[in-house]
Amino acid sequence: MRKMLAAFVSRVRSSVVQKPARRVLVASYNYSNDATFDIKKCDRYLLEQGPPVSAVLTRQDGLKYYRMMLVIRRMELKADQLYKQKFIRGFCHLCDGQEACCVGLEAGINPSDHVITSYRAHGVCYTRGISVRSILAELTGRRGGCAKGKGGSMHMYTKNFYGGNGIVGAQGPLGGQIAEAFNMAALWKLPCIFICENNLYGMGTSIERAAASTDYYKRGGFIPGLRVDGMDFLCVREATKFAADYCRSGKGPFLMELQTYRYHGHSMSDPGISYRTREEIKNIRSKSDPIMLLQDKMVNSKLATVEELKEIEAEVRKEIEDAAQFATADSEPPLEEIGHHIFSSEPPFEVRGANPWIKFKSIS
Repeated sequence: MRKMLAAFVSRVRSSVVQKPARRVLVASYNYSNDATFDIKKCDRYLLEQGPPVSAVLTRQDGLKYYRMMLVIRRMELKADQLYKQKFIRGFCHLCDGQEACCVGLEAGINPSDHVITSYRAHGVCYTRGISVRSILAELTGRRGGCAKGKGGSMHMYTKNFYGGNGIVGAQGPLGGQIAEAFNMAALWKLPCIFICENNLYGMGTSIERAAASTDYYKRGGFIPGLRVDGMDFLCVREATKFAADYCRSGKGPFLMELQTYRYHGHSMSDPGISYRTREEIKNIRSKSDPIMLLQDKMVNSKLATVEELKEIEAEVRKEIEDAAQFATADSEPPLEEIGHHIFSSEPPFEVRGANPWIKFKSIS
């Protein structure tokens, strides 16, 4: 084998020497540092002015947020696969198609700001700083999950992020009616942004069939609001910055309606095509996909090349596969730890189990 290889190399070398030298073409690409884009004007309520209709995107931010949206998309597709393989049990609500909402929101606020959301929150978990490994491990109920495998899809937490909430609408007032939360926030002029991610369907019912008025950004009554293109990352980012500045100035709460779309059904038991057509979903994917829109902006303005974005996609695929391997191989939490982490700063105490004779110790 060595002789054959040496002979082959020798022949190649001799043929190269005999041929005339060829010119070498070195290609270079001049990237733009930033670019300005027109964005859709937001509908306003009780506001004389709204967010700007143009936005600047730097190359660095573009690559960062493109990657974030791609991670969320791939993570949700992997969660779908793990659920069908029965590694994930119980409830699981996916947010693929809505990536511009959570990424644009995070880009418009500060890490020190507080966020609370309902279910369909895997993307917000990631943008708030939870790793893909911790998210997928939480979905599979493993010890390496962000809630130690005890919360699942609806209940994930990290610093300044108060998890998903399984009770519909309860994340607003944390246990009361949303109208009362609006009232108290306005009465006390709280710096609070209420966000409605309007993906056009409540479970399997279209908004037109469920609401006499679909202008959700006006539902605050006495609270100013914006209706935002929730499929455009830049539009969400600029609207969030505008709302945050409004709240920080002491004017009180703000309401934003992000018009978006979910590709999957409401939950894993919902195929998502009994109340809407495949053509509708395909049409949204081809014209308004948030990742595609940002990709086109970056390539057309020379903030990135197609090849560069493909490399990012390959890196993301590997990250998701590695995280999925961890999430399926990590151990489950032992039964004796079922009462742990109820409180964050309490001395250990006993928790009753399924009957009065079973006791567990709670350790923070």
